[in-house]
Amino acid sequence: MTHEIARLYDDIHALLEEPADEEGPRYRARLEHTLTDGYARALALEAERVRLERRMGELAGDLHGDPDAPTAELATVVRRLSDADEELTDLRGVLAKLRVRVRALRVA
Repeated sequence: MTHEIARLYDDIHALLEEPADEEGPRYRARLEHTLTDGYARALALEAERVRLERRMGELAGDLHGDPDAPTAELATVVRRLSDADEELTDLRGVLAKLRVRVRALRVA
């Protein structure tokens, strides 16, 4: 996990842990900004997944009848795809919680 992504998760968790009586215009702005950053990260992960799936298909096609096929690269791509899936699931979970907080503030 990069420093930027770790900071995003830290920001999300900090916003979710802030007490309700601290919620003002500045807090709302931070919520909106962090939610936007989170969605941007989710979109980047989805694009990475598509690219990895495409590459995995190419590499799997090369396996047919080729004893020298790049199996090490295929294993790396599969691992990276699994990591991206896991991160996307985690990110969607915390973004859902943040989205609930944003909606509650909009109603209030």
